[in-house]
Amino acid sequence: MIVLDPGDRRPIYAQIEDKFTDLIVLGVLNEGDPLPSVRQLAAELSINPNTVQRAYLDLETRGVINSIRGKGNYVVDTAKIKEARKGEILSEFREVTKKAKDGGISVTELKSEIYAIYHEKGEGEK
Repeated sequence: MIVLDPGDRRPIYAQIEDKFTDLIVLGVLNEGDPLPSVRQLAAELSINPNTVQRAYLDLETRGVINSIRGKGNYVVDTAKIKEARKGEILSEFREVTKKAKDGGISVTELKSEIYAIYHEKGEGEK
């Protein structure tokens, strides 16, 4: 479920948080779904359980998961995560679009690239 990148300079707990966020955005994890226990995920990733606990605590603080003592951690608010990720993506898109404009790339060329990307994934227009 989670694969860490040893070449990533970010702390391991941040990578874990991002991976769970990605799984929520992709629809792999939905509201009410349980997360692996701290010990289970730590053993699976061969890392210290305190690192997993830190990631879970951060996710709980952000309102992504809910910790129920004795029962585990569960996904709470997928809409919040998806909306936040959408905002991040649109912000990055605006920056890239400005760079493209400054670099002399036309709107037609940009549209062509966007359509090509959506069609290669079989998404079409939405």
